[in-house]
Amino acid sequence: MVLDAYASSNPNQVHEDVLQKSRDSCYKARDAFYTCLEKESGKKPTEIASVGLLYPKECSLSRTEFVKSCRSSWVKHFDREYCRNKRVQRLLDDGDERKGPMSLPQPYTFKPSPSS
Repeated sequence: MVLDAYASSNPNQVHEDVLQKSRDSCYKARDAFYTCLEKESGKKPTEIASVGLLYPKECSLSRTEFVKSCRSSWVKHFDREYCRNKRVQRLLDDGDERKGPMSLPQPYTFKPSPSS
């Protein structure tokens, strides 16, 4: 409803941030940030992004570029998507230990008793 009112009042205005060139720069900045996040995953996260995403200080520059290049709604969407994918991957990795037959500890070795 509000969008319709806005669109009708500005019919000739083109939103530059949704054009192909702007989207490409947004995607490049996003990929650079998440690559930095994966590369620096061993370091303690000290910075807080949207939706509770934590990242190390070494990725601050790429995060700033990401936020500057993309719409805020896109940044939140990409952060949520990244967190969801990491959570699913963690659950899948954890489940590997529980698949297949269960092996029981064998503290004693049973030898057949000699038959007389």
